[in-house]
Amino acid sequence: MAFTKKNEEAVSPVIGVILMVAITVILAAVIAAFVFGMAGNISKTKVVAVTAQKIDSTHITVMNQGGQDQSALVALNATATNGAAVAGTCTSSGTVIDAAPICGNSNPTVGSTITLETTTANGYTGRTQVVVTGDFNDGTTQVLLDTNI
Repeated sequence: MAFTKKNEEAVSPVIGVILMVAITVILAAVIAAFVFGMAGNISKTKVVAVTAQKIDSTHITVMNQGGQDQSALVALNATATNGAAVAGTCTSSGTVIDAAPICGNSNPTVGSTITLETTTANGYTGRTQVVVTGDFNDGTTQVLLDTNI
């Protein structure tokens, strides 16, 4: 009686080598992408908290709550739209009264506010969209708040 030895390997040695080479090539490509800066075009998101509150039908207050990137914040800009109406122009006190789209606040500190005010007949009735952007000392601008109140 002659016994023959069967080869019961699940994957042949040739296929195993091909798989190992493929894994090595993929790992090399990923490492090269990080080493040569191919993934370096992603900008860092700034963290500054801003809240908006509707005081009444003619006033909205936007408050700077601060955050880890507060020291890099150089300006805060706010707009409020209610349908087609836009509240705008900043007065020296940071109050916006009708007509122009953006109210700004240079070098805002934690707790500083921007008050959006409208004198239109409808005021801020219903849903009002408030968008607040921040300008940072590296030249970037980022939306900090986009909400409906």
